[in-house]
Amino acid sequence: MEPGSDDSARIANFLPPPLAVYSSHLLKKEKKEAMVEDQVEPPIAAAASSPPSAASPSASPVTGGGASQLLIRPRREPFEHGLLPIPKLIFSDGTLTLAPLAEKLLCRSIPSPHRVDAASLADALQISLDHARLALDTLVSILPSDPDPDGTVNVHDLVLFLYIQSYKRLVPRPHKDSAAIADVWPSTSAFDGYLSALSPLQLARSNSRRFMPSQADEEAHQLSYLQKHMANLLTLLAESTEGEGDDSLVLTIERFERLGFLLRFSEGIPLTQAAPFFANSDPDMPAVPVSAAQVHEWIVQNIVTSLDSNTEKVLAKENGTQNAADMDVPMTDACPGQTRAQSNSSPPGTSMSAKSVYSTTVTFVEAISKASVVKQPSDIKGHSIKVLNCHDSVIYVLAPLRYATVYGCSDATIVLGSIGKAVRVEHCERVQVIAAAKRICIANCRECVFYLGVNQQPLIVGDNHKLQVAPFSTYYSQLEEHMAQVGVDSSVNRWDEPLVLGMVDPHDSLSHPAGVSDVQAESPTCIDPDQFTNFLIPNWLGADSPECTKCNPFSLPEVYKASQKKKHSNLIDVQQAIRDVQVDENRRRELASALHVHFKDWLYASGNIRQLYCLQSE
Repeated sequence: MEPGSDDSARIANFLPPPLAVYSSHLLKKEKKEAMVEDQVEPPIAAAASSPPSAASPSASPVTGGGASQLLIRPRREPFEHGLLPIPKLIFSDGTLTLAPLAEKLLCRSIPSPHRVDAASLADALQISLDHARLALDTLVSILPSDPDPDGTVNVHDLVLFLYIQSYKRLVPRPHKDSAAIADVWPSTSAFDGYLSALSPLQLARSNSRRFMPSQADEEAHQLSYLQKHMANLLTLLAESTEGEGDDSLVLTIERFERLGFLLRFSEGIPLTQAAPFFANSDPDMPAVPVSAAQVHEWIVQNIVTSLDSNTEKVLAKENGTQNAADMDVPMTDACPGQTRAQSNSSPPGTSMSAKSVYSTTVTFVEAISKASVVKQPSDIKGHSIKVLNCHDSVIYVLAPLRYATVYGCSDATIVLGSIGKAVRVEHCERVQVIAAAKRICIANCRECVFYLGVNQQPLIVGDNHKLQVAPFSTYYSQLEEHMAQVGVDSSVNRWDEPLVLGMVDPHDSLSHPAGVSDVQAESPTCIDPDQFTNFLIPNWLGADSPECTKCNPFSLPEVYKASQKKKHSNLIDVQQAIRDVQVDENRRRELASALHVHFKDWLYASGNIRQLYCLQSE
């Protein structure tokens, strides 16, 4: 980006004298290392094969107890749940705009030092207050620590969050066994008759059946991005001191800790504990700042080591010599006789990869076809779940979690019990999602219905068609307990206040071709109250207790309450009419038999008979 561009002009007047050192030093490094341009990331193998210069002893990879080696990992949440398609939040000039922005925000007089609120951010970036609140709410949802109750965020967390808005997701690829999973997402639907009216861009997206990249590929892609941009990220965190070149920028332990927003070590080891710089610091004395160049060398060396380790494991898997503990997530169909609940073992199509080097905190439900799956707290490993490429199934996630992702599903019903941070639903078709969550983002879906109990506005982005939203519609015995554990407030439900952003996703190279201008995404409609029905979840969690949830914890709007009351009244009238029929006992039995036959026919015609078979298995 040229110095005279709009992004630089926004805050050019706020550039303080100390930033002359920042800019001069950074421009030299950017010209030398070509680190500003962020197009498609380089191949993983190429990134892994380019180690830095000979490392000093402090730059050696971290080792744990014994002979085990700790590997640096990206925090996946910022890249999976933290990207917003708002052009004014995306800076393509590295630190030229973000560095003076950070200085401007640090100089603002707000109640909390080094913190920023939505009004300050809106003023600094010249964006609407709604977009500023959305940015802060999104940042809060992906922070590794609990947010402050005053609604502010740390300036340096915000700057890192704004920097990674330049990240582009890994391009989805067809699954290697596409023929075996053809039924997971059928090639036609009732909606396909409308495709002739779509633009070429919409048509191309509608015909592309996507599958989420493997966990190993995504993690390597994220690490490669951080490796490429680490010098810029450290420059944004560093403080300027007297000196020249690399010695003029230093990091305090407090600033270094902010990198924990993007990076961690395996086994949950925090950066400050693994880094050699502050290991011997006296807890009663301030730690001595460390050269930013030294920190950069150490982090990049650890990233290269991790990328090399990932590459070795991928090659071992392809050659059939992979250790069982390093296996990637399986991609197999579940049999129709799917177990109704899993306790000690995972069924086909599900994975709890507690030992996987790629994902130690994620539970997977993948490629379930024509089956029912129940995940209770004892079945969950970690704080996140991903429901991927499931078709014509019912998935129950009845556990308190922080994050949930639903991707590439069709003709399915998915119940998400209590999600305390964020839900993302993407590339789904004819899916019903019932979710109690803090927030939800819906992207590139069509003909889906969302029954929501959400504390923040539902975010609608991308190419969506014929979406409907409705109030939350179910309960199970431990729902309120689970909601309390993750901080979902049943007294606040903003299900009918969707926030609709643009159709083009700048973080997705497939949906952002050159020359295509953005337009607002299609807004969802509220479901008709007469079509709203409660969803019944069988009581798998044992006998009721006085504290258990006995009804929907989210209050229904009056128009939906009236519709439910009317339906219940009609049911009572029909039941009473049947009881009042004046017939002999033989005719009464014939009537009862006819009702059972019609009900059985409906079970088979609707496909719900399969759920009964699944639920009665062990």
